[in-house]
Amino acid sequence: MTAALPAGTRAELWLPRLSLGACVRGYIGRGPGGVALTYAQRITRFPASPLVGITWFVRGECRLLPWDAAAPPEGPGELLPRIVFGGAHDGPSMSAASPEAEAFMLVLLPDAFQALTGVDPGLWRNRTVAADALLPADWQPLLQAVLQAEHDAARIALIEDFLSPRWAAARGDGPAVLRSTHDWAHALVMRAATSGLGRSVRQMERRIKAWSGQPLRDLRLLARSEQSYFRAMQAQRDGAIDWAHIAQEAGYADQSHFCRETRRVTGYSPEALRLRMQTDESFWLYRIWG
Repeated sequence: MTAALPAGTRAELWLPRLSLGACVRGYIGRGPGGVALTYAQRITRFPASPLVGITWFVRGECRLLPWDAAAPPEGPGELLPRIVFGGAHDGPSMSAASPEAEAFMLVLLPDAFQALTGVDPGLWRNRTVAADALLPADWQPLLQAVLQAEHDAARIALIEDFLSPRWAAARGDGPAVLRSTHDWAHALVMRAATSGLGRSVRQMERRIKAWSGQPLRDLRLLARSEQSYFRAMQAQRDGAIDWAHIAQEAGYADQSHFCRETRRVTGYSPEALRLRMQTDESFWLYRIWG
């Protein structure tokens, strides 16, 4: 485990404009910031997530690695395209960037992605593919413009100018802003319960899976995990972490249930995850998300 976090690395999260709050979960920028990182520090660890995203590797390259709870030895991995689409993932995953790599990510809610593109997110669950081979023709100029933009602020402006009129036409009567997986899952349930003629539980669950690409039980698991994570981060800032209390507040049956689901989503127990976030650069995404 890394003894201390390297100073100067760049990892930033930006929220979308309010009109895109039920479409875009955020934008993420990542780069070495002029710091020479070791191979272990250039790894990124991702939790399981219901979200989908497009990542641009503006400089350098990145390789997808087999999941390993320990830092793996340097190896080849699967070279990713410069512009890549990542579907929802049922378990943790990891990648390794080249020393000079600069990346920018657009994180989208899967039902919004489907409404905007016509692409079924369920077909791309646990998959990572070239974005230009998947997205429709009207997205292709945007993909290249974002790749060529001079900085992240310009990338965000390009994306929001592109998405805003399309999302205004596609969004319907749903909530304007969704700031958590819990809020999004709840909104999906309400929408499914009031849509169409058939309103049985089975029909509602079928609609949710069609819109999100995932069954309701998995969305609830991930929403519960995110809520417990946010509570743990707040408890840490307050200086008093009580895992049993956090488990109860998040809706787990008991602390053992909490630990099992946290391992399923992140690959670590709650306490091991907390400690690694403090000392391991490869957990940078967890730190900015909290």
